[in-house]
Amino acid sequence: MSELHYLHDPLCGWCWAAAPLIQAARELLPVRAHGGGLFMDDGRRTMGAEWRAYVLPHDQRIAQLSGQPFGAAYQNGLLNDTTAWLDSEPPIAAVLAADRLAGRGLDLLASIQRAHYVDGRQVAQADVLRDLAQALGLDGEAFARELAACSGDTTRAHVADTRALMRRLGGRGFPTLALAQGEPWQLIDVGPFLGRVDDWRRWLQAQLAG
Repeated sequence: MSELHYLHDPLCGWCWAAAPLIQAARELLPVRAHGGGLFMDDGRRTMGAEWRAYVLPHDQRIAQLSGQPFGAAYQNGLLNDTTAWLDSEPPIAAVLAADRLAGRGLDLLASIQRAHYVDGRQVAQADVLRDLAQALGLDGEAFARELAACSGDTTRAHVADTRALMRRLGGRGFPTLALAQGEPWQLIDVGPFLGRVDDWRRWLQAQLAG
């Protein structure tokens, strides 16, 4: 059976750029998410003026290429908030929890990305993640229990597996996409498809038909 493997980070701007491609792919075949931990351990950092100055030109380029929105609450609120942390571990744990609870990991990932980049919410906070899960129709208490179970060692093992897969595939960062239709898996360059969802859908359909 064909399957698309999606190596991502919830706080990766280029993964936000690719989000419409992932949604379109899900209409055609199973997609499996692998969280990579871009901002973990020594990579964790707070927001603030320095980070905002660094990231805004990248966000502008992402918006130009992909058409993905960046909200004022993110650009002028969250990015200036020195109490807000860029921390990939909690949202990755949340995606794992939603997957275990109801097979809704990718749905929650999409909600997390929009909450971060459009609504300017602090998606490293457990209460925000619970709110997003409940908005998808998941039971809040059950999600909170699953989030706690998936945090820590479970998430770290998942991230380690993702990084090993990245090395095996020869991926160069996030997002990395690979189409599994037997061996070897086909590494996909998504760059040319950013902002071109219809072209992506046609290309993917051709791969599945061939």
